[in-house]
Amino acid sequence: MDIKTASAIRRLRLVSAPEAVSFLLLLICSVLKRTTDFNAVPVMGMVHGVLFVLYVIFWADAWNRTKWSAGTGILYFVLSVLPTGGFFAERKLRREAENAVIASRARREGVVETS
Repeated sequence: MDIKTASAIRRLRLVSAPEAVSFLLLLICSVLKRTTDFNAVPVMGMVHGVLFVLYVIFWADAWNRTKWSAGTGILYFVLSVLPTGGFFAERKLRREAENAVIASRARREGVVETS
């Protein structure tokens, strides 16, 4: 894995958890708006919107660089629209990055042959 691909995965990973938190906070604000006089929906909506747009941009970049299968790419997008999906995406991306580092070290040390 080259440095640009690793950076693309890292960016997607770093924005996935905050995007999930902002989604949950937006849902809470929506409930509070309807049950109390508290209305933070415009602010949380904007924060979540910015994080979601960043997620989609980083997702497209990561998909393009990693050459994920259609199923994997779509899975990461679907996780972005589920309220807690970003947490699962972050965990899967962390594992993927760790596995890529291990494979890269093994190839460099000659433990595994490159094909």
